[in-house]
Amino acid sequence: MIIYAICLVLGLMFTLVSAFLGHFFGGHDSVGAGGHADAGFDSDGVPGITFFSPVVLASFMTSFGAFGLILSEIPATASVWLNAPMSFVISLVMALGVLWLMNTIFRKMQGSSEARVGKLVGTVASLASPIPEHGVGEISYVYGGSRYSAPARSENGQPIGVGKTVKITRIVGTQYFVEATN
Repeated sequence: MIIYAICLVLGLMFTLVSAFLGHFFGGHDSVGAGGHADAGFDSDGVPGITFFSPVVLASFMTSFGAFGLILSEIPATASVWLNAPMSFVISLVMALGVLWLMNTIFRKMQGSSEARVGKLVGTVASLASPIPEHGVGEISYVYGGSRYSAPARSENGQPIGVGKTVKITRIVGTQYFVEATN
């Protein structure tokens, strides 16, 4: 029973100290930035946490202690041979729940107004500055409710005058290739 109490107290102390120190000495950056101990990147490059994150481990330790104490007081599960494995399984489920919740929150916070380049092909844009023959001009387009501008070249090398409507045909690096629509 003493092991359960130690786990409970250490887990709670870690959580409280982390919250206090994070509030006064950091944690004001965006999620996953600034070298926070619990932030990392999943395999898809989106900030998130792993099972070995201090947050998840603290939730495992705290719930192991709490459920161990509770189960050791119930007569049917008073034996350490019953309450220890049960506490472990319940705590594992709790830690996995925290892991899922934190990663879900991190993914939702990663929204961006930046356009995905691959989805722009076929988008209609207008010329903000003319495209000279075999030269570079500037287009302006709306994607996802935001207005963007980008350098553009004519697909066939012909000049296109300002104010014309164009369609993005391909993107190579930072250069947008367009063709006139009217």
